[in-house]
Amino acid sequence: MAQERTLNREEPHYFGAGPALLPTSVLQEAAYDLISYGDENIGVGEISHRSKPAGGVIDGTKENLSKLMNIPDTHEVFFMQGGGTTGFSSIVYNLMANYTKRTGKKGKAAYAVTGSWSAKSAEEAKRLGFDTDIVVNTKDKKYGDIPPYSEWKPIDKESTAYLFVCDNETVNGNEFHDTPGTDYLPEGVELVSDMSSNILSKEIDVSKYGLIMAGAQKNIGLAGLTIYIIKKSLLEHATDEELSSKNIPLAPIAFHYPTVVKNNSAYNTIPIFTCHIINLVAKKLLESGGVPAIQKINEQKAKILYEALEKYPNFYRLPVTNPNVRSKMNVVFNLPNADLEAKFVSEAAEKKLTGLKGHRSVGGIRASIYNAISLESVELLVKFVNDFAEANK
Repeated sequence: MAQERTLNREEPHYFGAGPALLPTSVLQEAAYDLISYGDENIGVGEISHRSKPAGGVIDGTKENLSKLMNIPDTHEVFFMQGGGTTGFSSIVYNLMANYTKRTGKKGKAAYAVTGSWSAKSAEEAKRLGFDTDIVVNTKDKKYGDIPPYSEWKPIDKESTAYLFVCDNETVNGNEFHDTPGTDYLPEGVELVSDMSSNILSKEIDVSKYGLIMAGAQKNIGLAGLTIYIIKKSLLEHATDEELSSKNIPLAPIAFHYPTVVKNNSAYNTIPIFTCHIINLVAKKLLESGGVPAIQKINEQKAKILYEALEKYPNFYRLPVTNPNVRSKMNVVFNLPNADLEAKFVSEAAEKKLTGLKGHRSVGGIRASIYNAISLESVELLVKFVNDFAEANK
């Protein structure tokens, strides 16, 4: 006999890196909205992307994100399909078109390679035919540290459009806890950041960034939609004729930022249900005290988990060797051998602690402790970390 289905569930202790855990209350509300939304007799996933209700979802999501992040009037919020990989392509197309508009020249892009995702972004820009300049690359240190800006290669201010950083490297477990100042970042060179795995986890000064990109599926929603927060002046582009005359590749129209913004993120068929999920998560954060409140909890979660791992330095190895750049969202570590790592994952699952297997490219263990992961879940993981070490060291 089939088990009766319900919108209730035992609260999961799921540490997957993405798609990641969402608040149960958000999913419950979304489930009802998927059947019938507002005064409509159809669900939010069925309404036309250019209808008034859909426009309300888009505008409401933009408004709540602006409240949560204190986004200034100088910046615009919009959404596009695709995740970070799409962003890697669209960023370079669009910011180079703006650079040519401002300077009349063909520019280049600076990249800080501090993990696998920033490396992919730099590789994509180069593959698409743009000039790139790697100002720091920590691959030889297995991405275990982020050196101070004083040790980075100086940026060529005469020809550089932007500096790209990945604020939190999901695979490698490192995170920027500051931004480059004017002593490193020249005036006119825009700071661009991929915040896919730590958006809304901590307070940031949006005014310091020319562009912030964040895939929704890690810390704020479902896969399929990406948040962009851009300085409005960067939406001014050289014409297609001007770009072509300088052999600068043109952005595909679906990823052409001015077109997307002009059409309120609905130039093509935006996944409204996914946008609605982001809005529900944003509302819940606002009701819970906003980003300052969740940041305090996130710092506590990271603190107790790292402290537990550091108690057993000969058993748990932390590949991010500099504690000052360790991620508060993705805690990565290794055990003495692969067999013990497999045992760790298996025995944790028996205690309903799941999603802990490390990324396939690096192995090991990864606990993603995003906003939706409760302090209670992390406390249970900390207990298991201690018990497993005592039983197996």
